[in-house]
Amino acid sequence: MKVMRLCILLMAMSMLPSMIAKKHWAYDAHATFYGDMSGAETMKGACGYGDLFKDGYGLRTAALSTALFEDGAACGACYEIECVNSPKWCAPRRRISITATNFCPPNPALPNDAGGWCNPPRKHFDLSMPMFVEITKDYHAGIVPVRYRRVPCFKRGGVRFELKGNPHFLLVLVYNVAGAGDVRAVRVKGERTEWMWMQRNWGQNWHLHGQPQLVGQALSFRVTVSKHRSVSSDNVAPAHWQFGQTVEGKQF
Repeated sequence: MKVMRLCILLMAMSMLPSMIAKKHWAYDAHATFYGDMSGAETMKGACGYGDLFKDGYGLRTAALSTALFEDGAACGACYEIECVNSPKWCAPRRRISITATNFCPPNPALPNDAGGWCNPPRKHFDLSMPMFVEITKDYHAGIVPVRYRRVPCFKRGGVRFELKGNPHFLLVLVYNVAGAGDVRAVRVKGERTEWMWMQRNWGQNWHLHGQPQLVGQALSFRVTVSKHRSVSSDNVAPAHWQFGQTVEGKQF
């Protein structure tokens, strides 16, 4: 019995390094920056979040290259990033956590080593300048090699739904999502309807076409993220909701 216990203990100890490595394992990529330290040129657009300060994302953001963006499915995902393998430029033991809020478009006219850093198949993060200088010694570094990994998102308040469109076309921006952060499916339900699947329109804007009966009904939303977790916010929009209104539901 003692021999068996010893064998089990030795097996567990031999597995420990690989378990630790798996927990801290990260992918390789590159990073650069846009704008200046003021954040005046904070990028917005491809995910639909609009005013990144008003919407709670601020400067802790990045635009992702094609290989990471997933046609908008990665919008809202959070990443931990550190500069590596460049002693001249990397600030040692410095990491940042950012939210994906935009797309860094490829430039087919340029090779990858001459400015085409967002070209497929490269994995690249275009950071706000304040985030870039947190992991580098100087912004003159320009482009640095990094390691990254997905991490949970931490947000204040609940998931937010911005109601847009018209009586025949409901468009909903889903943002401020904690946990996995990246929304992979959305369903909507009126007081007198069943659950209906919405389609990704662009970024994290989701639409439902040809459902005028939803106007005048309280709306419920069910959001699913990449970790296959779903949260339902029942009757989060009151029956008198208006286009242009933002409502707040439950959080992950």
